[in-house]
Amino acid sequence: MELRAELLKSIWYGFTALDLEKSGKVSKSQLKVLSHNLCTVLCIPHDPVALEEHFRDDDDGPVSSQGYMPYLTKYILDKVEEGSFKKEDVDELCWTLTAKKNYRPDKSSCTILPEKDAFRLWCLFNFLSEDKYPLVMVPDEVEYLLKKICTAMSIELNCVELEDFISQESVQLNGFTVWVFLEMMNSGKITRGIDKATVSMAIEEVYREIVGDVLKEGYLWKKGQLRRNWKERWFTLRPSNLSYYTGEDRKDCQGNIVLDGNCCVEEVDDEQILFGHSKWIKNILLPVLPDRDGKRCMFCLKTLSKTYEMSASDTKQRQEWTAAIQTAIRLHVEGKTSLHKDLKLKRREQREQREKRRQAKEEELQRLRALQEERERKLAELELLKEAQRQAQALLEQDEQRRRQQHEQLQRALEVQLREAEEARVSMQAEMALKEEEAERQRKRIHELEEMQRRLEEALQQEIKARRDEEAFRYAQAGLLAEEEEKMKALMALQEEQEEYILKTQREKQELKQEMENKSRALDEAQRQLEEVRANRHRVDQDVVAAQRKLRQASTNVKHWNVQMNRLMRPIGPGEKRPSLGSSFSSFQIPTQRDPGLRLRMKSEEKDDESKENVDSSAGCEKRLSHASNGDMDIP
Repeated sequence: MELRAELLKSIWYGFTALDLEKSGKVSKSQLKVLSHNLCTVLCIPHDPVALEEHFRDDDDGPVSSQGYMPYLTKYILDKVEEGSFKKEDVDELCWTLTAKKNYRPDKSSCTILPEKDAFRLWCLFNFLSEDKYPLVMVPDEVEYLLKKICTAMSIELNCVELEDFISQESVQLNGFTVWVFLEMMNSGKITRGIDKATVSMAIEEVYREIVGDVLKEGYLWKKGQLRRNWKERWFTLRPSNLSYYTGEDRKDCQGNIVLDGNCCVEEVDDEQILFGHSKWIKNILLPVLPDRDGKRCMFCLKTLSKTYEMSASDTKQRQEWTAAIQTAIRLHVEGKTSLHKDLKLKRREQREQREKRRQAKEEELQRLRALQEERERKLAELELLKEAQRQAQALLEQDEQRRRQQHEQLQRALEVQLREAEEARVSMQAEMALKEEEAERQRKRIHELEEMQRRLEEALQQEIKARRDEEAFRYAQAGLLAEEEEKMKALMALQEEQEEYILKTQREKQELKQEMENKSRALDEAQRQLEEVRANRHRVDQDVVAAQRKLRQASTNVKHWNVQMNRLMRPIGPGEKRPSLGSSFSSFQIPTQRDPGLRLRMKSEEKDDESKENVDSSAGCEKRLSHASNGDMDIP
């Protein structure tokens, strides 16, 4: 599926290049030519009648990309076999078609890239572009590609120029297309002051690394398998194999080392070496290998069948080569065919995670903003309630003041009238004795006083009614105060919920911190146990070496005594003298030339002894390997 997606990207450019009117449709005659060329470069048989048969129900008009896609899938892509063709040929075909229509650089500019470099940048763009049509590249991938090219030229990327170019209105509207990318590279802003040859070499290096899946390449010294002499070779490392050539032009391939999970790298100093074992990879500490044949910075690549000895120019190069080979073995064990495809997927996942985190942060900010607005609205309502309460209190105080003033005025008038009535009564009593004739007038005066008393009682009733109205106003004021208290309780409940949420967040943070500390302690304990296992493994290896040495000594002694016994067991031929009983075994003479059958039997017995010795040594090696594998399995 990955190969088909990469092929479709290139074919999409070829299809759109044939769409001269930009209507999204291409004539059948042009599609026939395109299909024939694709079948040629993909090394599959071409059926010239298939296109007509596929579209025989349609009219003679042009075909859209959606209509051409089923034919392309059924008759071309389904027949493609990986490894039977060169993808670079497909890219060159599609580049030739699309460059004629879309790539029109300014020939008079001195910073224009050569056609080969433009083609490689086009391939790099297709590799790093998103799997959406029309093909565009996100700014992060553009920056990654430019940093790789600048690193190959040993310069730093000018991010200001890149940001200015990305901020252009056309780039913001249409995205970062390949033609915009080539225009930026041809402008010379990124490669200002750099020689064209240096730029071409950097583009070729990045192209071989990303598109060609070359993890590392360079010169190394290699020791021959037969002559055992050292020769300098140009090595090219890919995820599946390590090839070496006579020169860096890679024309004369001298060998190809297939990498799999059973390969391992061994350095001359105490470093961790990647050791493949069927379905897993483990780090073990291999013994120190001394420098040999005057070569320093040596390392070995071990496969199931051979061991390749190589030497780098310095320690840094050796570390880079061993790390690259370990990466290739890891990719093979994990079932991955390309390092940069894996890195591209990881960068895409990181961008998606950053986008999710940004959206979650924005949602959290919006929620907090909504809570803040709700809180401000509640506070505004509370202020309005307080203001209404203050206004009602002021009105009640004014009414109370007005009623108090009216009551005081009425009371003063009543006191005055009472005083007048008292004075009148006193005067009437004083004058009663003197003026009996004024009795009628006095009775009238009494009647008037009674009427005044009645009015005073009515005024008193009105005062009582006013007091009752005042109580009713006070009850209404108490209701308003109770409602205000309920609002305050609701506000305090909201505040308590917010504080509980803050405390919950702090507790989760503390739990996460405690979990991280526990994992760190567990990791330290696992590292300590790993060091103990390595030390035990080293001691077991030393014991195995000592046991092998004793086994070889014992085998030598057994062989020696077998030879002596065979000499004693041989029969005496005719004419030979029997040795005396007092003579030693050293004076015993065996006539080997006179008995050819006996000589043949001796040779066969020696061969049997050697085969037994070989079987014993192989059994010892198998036991040592089983101990080593058991040691590997005990590593946590």
